[in-house]
Amino acid sequence: MAIRVRKSAPPPHHRVNSPLAVAQEQIVTCERCRRLREYCQRIATLKKAAHRDDVYWGRPVPGFGDPLARVLILGLAPAAHGANRTGRVFTGDGGGGSGDFLMRALHENGFASAPVSQRRDDGLTLTDAFIAATVRCAPPDNKPTPAEVLACRVHLDAEWDALPRVQIVVALGRISFDACWARLARRGVLVRPRPPFAHCAEYKVSGGPLVIGSYHPSRQNTNTGLLTAVMMHDVFALAAARLR
Repeated sequence: MAIRVRKSAPPPHHRVNSPLAVAQEQIVTCERCRRLREYCQRIATLKKAAHRDDVYWGRPVPGFGDPLARVLILGLAPAAHGANRTGRVFTGDGGGGSGDFLMRALHENGFASAPVSQRRDDGLTLTDAFIAATVRCAPPDNKPTPAEVLACRVHLDAEWDALPRVQIVVALGRISFDACWARLARRGVLVRPRPPFAHCAEYKVSGGPLVIGSYHPSRQNTNTGLLTAVMMHDVFALAAARLR
C-alpha cells in the first residue's frame, strides 16, 4: 500500500499548546502511581550493563506517530530498558524485541519509514499511524496492576481525543483490548456483551472505530511462536485494507 507522506504545515503536536502537546506534557510529568515512578527511576539509575553509558529517560512515555493518523495502535506499557530508556514507545528494546517486531510489520504495510526502532533521534517516522500505551510507565515484570491501568486512563483519553481522524484501533494484547472497550464506553459507545479477545479479529460498532485485536509482540509471545512475523504483518495488512 502506497501512502503519501504529508509535507505541509508542522504537525499539530509540534505546535505549542495544541491538544496533543498538552496531553503529552501531562503524561511526561505524571506522578500518579508511586510504585511505577519509583521502579522507573530505580531502573534509570541502576541501568543495564549494555546501556550503562546511556542517559535513561526514566519518565512516563508519551505516544508517538502521525497526529493525523487514522490507525491508533495501543500497546501495554514501556519496557524497562526499552522505552523507559529511550523515551519513545516500542523503541530500543534490542534486536528481536517487541519494537522491531512491530515496526517491521508497520514498515511492510506502509505505516513506518523503517523496519527498526532504535532511538528517539533515529529518523523513524510513522504515516497514518500513532502508537500509544495503556500504561505510560514501565511496570515491574511487565505487569501493571488494575489500579495502575485505571489511573492511566486519563492519559489514554487525552491523547486519543487529540487524534481527530482515528478510524481503526489495533489493540496489542488483552489488557489493551479491554482498555480500548472501556475507553469507548466512557465516550458512550457501549457494547454488551464485550467482544472476545482474539488475534486478528475485527469488531465494528455504531459510533466507534473498527477495533482489531492482536497478540502483543512481547518476547514471550514471539519466542514461543504464539505470534509470528506473518501474523503480525496480517494484522496491519487488515488495518490498511479497512481504511476508507
